[in-house]
Amino acid sequence: MEIQKNNSFVRSLCMGEIDESIILPYPKLPETDKETLRSVFDSIGSSLKGRDAEFRKWDRQGELPNEVLEEMKARGLFSLIIPEEFGGIGMNSTSYSRTLQELAKYDGSVAITAGAHSSIGMRGLLLFGTPEQKAKYMPKLASGEMIAAFCLTEPGAGSDASSIRTKALKDGNDWIINGEKLWITNGGIADFFTVFAKTESSEGGQMTGFIVTRSMAGVTSGPHEDKMGLRASSTTTVNLENVRVPADHVLGEVGKGFKVAMKILNSGRTGLGGGCIGAMKNLISMSSKQAKERVQFGKPIADFGLIKQKIGHMVVDCYATESVVNMVAGLVDQGYEDYAVEAAISKIFATECLWRTGDEALQIAGGNGFMCEFPYERILRDSRVNRIFEGTNDILRLFVALTAMNDVGQSLKEVSKSVEGIFNDPIKGFGVLSDYARKRLSHATGMGKTGTTFTKLHPSIKRQAAIFEEATRDLASASDRILRKHGKDIINKQFATKRLADIMIDLFVFSCVLSRVNSSIETNGAEASAKEIEILNVFAGQARRRIKGNIGKIDENDDDSINILADHALENEKYIWDNL
Repeated sequence: MEIQKNNSFVRSLCMGEIDESIILPYPKLPETDKETLRSVFDSIGSSLKGRDAEFRKWDRQGELPNEVLEEMKARGLFSLIIPEEFGGIGMNSTSYSRTLQELAKYDGSVAITAGAHSSIGMRGLLLFGTPEQKAKYMPKLASGEMIAAFCLTEPGAGSDASSIRTKALKDGNDWIINGEKLWITNGGIADFFTVFAKTESSEGGQMTGFIVTRSMAGVTSGPHEDKMGLRASSTTTVNLENVRVPADHVLGEVGKGFKVAMKILNSGRTGLGGGCIGAMKNLISMSSKQAKERVQFGKPIADFGLIKQKIGHMVVDCYATESVVNMVAGLVDQGYEDYAVEAAISKIFATECLWRTGDEALQIAGGNGFMCEFPYERILRDSRVNRIFEGTNDILRLFVALTAMNDVGQSLKEVSKSVEGIFNDPIKGFGVLSDYARKRLSHATGMGKTGTTFTKLHPSIKRQAAIFEEATRDLASASDRILRKHGKDIINKQFATKRLADIMIDLFVFSCVLSRVNSSIETNGAEASAKEIEILNVFAGQARRRIKGNIGKIDENDDDSINILADHALENEKYIWDNL
């Protein structure tokens, strides 16, 4: 049977259906790709291994030395995803993600410099570029002669990308661009910019993507930003003053820039996820050694239960993150078209797991963790921005949940006409749900007639599969109940949508862990996979408890009280209770 590549696993879950053909079998790298990766990793190791003191120095100075950039170019770190015909390595999403993981084991600033180039900076050219555009710029991007940057964010447009003010006006066959872009990674070292600007049309202002180069008159960068973390990477403003851009430098279609930007971000998320995994693996290694070497009360702290609890949870988080990031990369490589929700989930989960892992690693290190002599504090600082850039986790949660509600709403035949077209913009465009509050919706578990259970998992993980199946029914029911409870006001009920998103996050990650452990059992046997089954046991229990908790708060919660207290603080602009 031919697999439908336009299906989304998570969106099907919201309908009570488990489309196991999407996640089974767990994606694996071909042996030829592994050989290429081993060669790349040897090169990375010979370049970066043993340079901890230099990483700390670069962080303090707030800049990567030019010789480091030249070394990165020479080792092909800007050519990773560029096709071989243009001088690149031609990595797929899985290999690219794994390479970013390797870089991040050493230093976050080095990893983000390479990652911003490939994940978002020149990815638009790869996805939407014409043959002429690719022939002109790909070889220079592969060699590092041109480093790329992604220019979307502005002083007044962060998460709300549609509110950008940079404008591109048609002048003959050219476009004249004016505006300022903010917090641009690689902004001070890039020569190739993927720029988004408002373009006027008969339907009003729309966004268009452009290829802009530093050689064009009017392109300048601001000073290096003084940042909390990733300090050695270049982050600047990019100013565009009367920049004349030829018509053949439009990226994609005129007026379709928002879709271009979102496709770039979705497609590149596995790079950021890979970086999170690499940092987590490094932290687990450092914490394990630290726990064995540090003696308190006459024995290594590794013998204490609370230390083991921290490290055990770090292992579960890392395995789960690796499972979901690799799954999303596999979906991309297999040609799936609808993976935006899954990609958003992988970004949310990976960045939050890394933050927890970094925090616990610093705690295990004790006083050493707080000292700049050791890498813990730098890794923690470097990891904090991951939950902000490339889509804040808060906005991505709304996207995840509201996209699911779109599907559920469209599927309810009783009200399908009254909700038609209102979910086109899942972040903002809800419009009016006039009939939801008074119509009784069909029960969510009745939506999926087939595909409500797993049929291909190994019998040894049947119990964990049953937990997943029960939670899937809970998700479908929760989607239904939240729509019935809030109706047209759902867009203002972000607490409720966050709960739904968190359920979806847990379920998708759970499915990826199930798939990966199942693959290990089928390849190596249950006995050899015992430790991975333990990871699955732990994660299944964690997910089940969190899901039950979120569902329990749909009807009984403290949302109104929290809102009242927040409004009070906002009104007074302070905390008013004091002992004096």
